[in-house]
Amino acid sequence: MIKHVLAICMAVLMTGCADRDLMPILPDAVQVGTPLTVFATTTREMEPDGTFGFGRSDQLQMMELTVTIPPTHSPGELSYRHKNPDPHKNFAIAAEHPVASVAELRSRFIREQQENDWPLREVTIFVHGYNSTHPETAYRAAQMAHDVDLPGSLVMYSWPSRGRAFGYAYDIDSMLFARDGLEETIRRVKRAGAQRIILVAHSMGSALTMEMLRQADLHDPGWAARTLNGGVMLISPDLDVDLFESQMADLRTVPQPFAVMVSEKDRILNISGRLRGTNQGERLGNIKSADRLERWPIEVIDLTAFNADAASGHFVAATSPSLLAVLRSAGNVSRVFGPVDPSLLQQILPQSQKVVNTQGKLMIERQQRRENR
Repeated sequence: MIKHVLAICMAVLMTGCADRDLMPILPDAVQVGTPLTVFATTTREMEPDGTFGFGRSDQLQMMELTVTIPPTHSPGELSYRHKNPDPHKNFAIAAEHPVASVAELRSRFIREQQENDWPLREVTIFVHGYNSTHPETAYRAAQMAHDVDLPGSLVMYSWPSRGRAFGYAYDIDSMLFARDGLEETIRRVKRAGAQRIILVAHSMGSALTMEMLRQADLHDPGWAARTLNGGVMLISPDLDVDLFESQMADLRTVPQPFAVMVSEKDRILNISGRLRGTNQGERLGNIKSADRLERWPIEVIDLTAFNADAASGHFVAATSPSLLAVLRSAGNVSRVFGPVDPSLLQQILPQSQKVVNTQGKLMIERQQRRENR
């Protein structure tokens, strides 16, 4: 009897999990929500039903997705349903078209630039983290781009995460497997005429990013800085600090600007660290002091003060309405890497949550940290 019940529970669990890979196409969603173009590259294997699951593929596929943002959307929120999404309330996919070549990708980049009158052909590449499916990555990429009014074209690299809470070990292997695909994605974006490339990675995607940068620079010294001329941003990086420093040391030139967003209250990273045997559960994304990173040309941005209104303590940068307001007010993603006006933070944050810049602590502004010495 017990075995029978367990079998039923497992069947229900696996069925529910499988739903997360579904990506319904709703063409009429563009009549309801705000459409946003998300280009995608993926090393996920296509399933017989046309979905991209967790299987690994040596072939890098490209596509163009039209994601719609529901009219009820508020900054930081991400509402979606794997079955029967309602475009009035949920993020949805209105269209999916394959991109067969780099030449075709170039023409679509040019079209976006002309339609939006962008002075620069700028491309932001988003790399997701652990436990993320293909459609969920598309929704998250679109949400972030919409909420900060991201300029330029958006590309997401969808590496073969298991997309399950119990798939952490699988995702570590897949992250390493996906290095070549991410490098090839960047190379294709560059060949497609991108004049400025920004690489943004979250959680385990940061580990993937650093591994990719290291391997590419070892083969072609200086490649990372030459190619990623818009900079690199690691958000809540699930990465050992010693390993990060080793990877940085292998780069001939560190891409500039280079930002690391951290939060001391990131519980997911605390668990990750303890699973790896560290007493304090510390990862790069939840370090308590940036002193040991001073020798690297990077900006460490402490988001701890924004945790209070964030829907996810492990993704404050995308789920804190107050922080998104700061980023959106900047007008251009490049401002994220530069000094943040403290008066703007004071207007948004409650008095008890204001960011205090004190020596030996993480700072919102690198310049202020230097002045306080």
